[in-house]
Amino acid sequence: MIMLFLIIPFIQGKLHFMDLAPLKGSITQHEEPRFTFNDWFSDEYQKQQETYLNETFGFRNLFVRANNQIAFSVFNKAKANGVIVGKKNYLFEENYIKAYYGTDFIGDDSISNRMQRLKFIQDTLSKLNKTMMLVFAAGKGSFYPEYFPDKVKREKGVTNYEKHVELAQNLGLKFIDFNKYFVEQKSKSKYPLYPQYGIHWSYYGMSLAADSMIRFIEKTRNIDMPDLYWDTIELASPKISDYDIADGMNIKFRLKTFDMAYPNLQIQANEGKTRPSVLMISDSYYWDMFNFGISKAFSNDHFWYYNKQVYPDSFKSPLETSQLDLRAQIAQHDVIIIMATEANLPGLGWGFIENAWNLFYSEKQVHAFDADFREKLDAARLYIKSDKKWMEEIMKKAAKRKISVDSMITLDATWQIQQNNK
Repeated sequence: MIMLFLIIPFIQGKLHFMDLAPLKGSITQHEEPRFTFNDWFSDEYQKQQETYLNETFGFRNLFVRANNQIAFSVFNKAKANGVIVGKKNYLFEENYIKAYYGTDFIGDDSISNRMQRLKFIQDTLSKLNKTMMLVFAAGKGSFYPEYFPDKVKREKGVTNYEKHVELAQNLGLKFIDFNKYFVEQKSKSKYPLYPQYGIHWSYYGMSLAADSMIRFIEKTRNIDMPDLYWDTIELASPKISDYDIADGMNIKFRLKTFDMAYPNLQIQANEGKTRPSVLMISDSYYWDMFNFGISKAFSNDHFWYYNKQVYPDSFKSPLETSQLDLRAQIAQHDVIIIMATEANLPGLGWGFIENAWNLFYSEKQVHAFDADFREKLDAARLYIKSDKKWMEEIMKKAAKRKISVDSMITLDATWQIQQNNK
């Protein structure tokens, strides 16, 4: 029986005769190393083989979940990177607790410099009939501080969130503060605005935020956009992002908690409505909005995840912002939104603010954004699309650069305008 117990994992690892649910979260899949004499004599092959065997032996997922369940149930610990178990088993990521107490504060000068640059960008875009918005997403630390474990509690200092909001107000930036709103509505909301075992705002809370952002754009640009609405709300056990921390803990048994609300989100038909083009630079708080289809309220919706990956383009082929022409991208969007939760404010914009400031601050680059640049760009894009030979070249260059055909059309159109100006 002992020998059988030892051999079965080996057989499972080779034959996979039992189907086991995969682990959730950020999992690195290791491939079996190839044998070479050089790797053997340098000890590299042995190290790679050891890593591979440790990650792929039979029933590993089952053993990992059992181990994590014991750590959580017996020792009140989460076997997940950066996760802290609070009172009544409320789960937090450590960065949200740091953000609440201000231990990650990046300093007055850094925030002041960043916000002044953002003001300059906003004013420059305003002259081009474009809207720059700053959105402070809600944070779990500010929403549930009463559930912090006693061992992490400390005296509250100046926070990045407080300083950013203060300067946004003083400088006259266009912004929405959902962090403050969610805390104010905590005891008033009919449905939970934050889950017990998720890190993001609840699906219901996200729905309210999405509706508010659409209305804010309408008011700021004096337009009538397709409305967001729902006709029914389902009450159910947490799903989607409302259970994402618990999913990432990879424990065996599902945790019990209160029901969450799931509106049946719809976007109004487009007849007689204005759909602006929107560029969103955000952390993961935009994913639920993106996934349910908020883009139906926009004419051209692009999501720059942490100002790195470009969506929806990256679903087909990986595309990063570094491959794009920033000037052309700004030119083809009416509204630019930067959104972050309190834990991610130290890196707000993730380089976009600095890049846009450098772009606009250069007199040569600003000149390229004259009043009729958008009109010239649209005309050039239409001409390129009508030219069969040009489009063939566009497709070749897009494939070579690994970017979308649409992005390549914009790059060629921008180059053509610059040549004409010369």
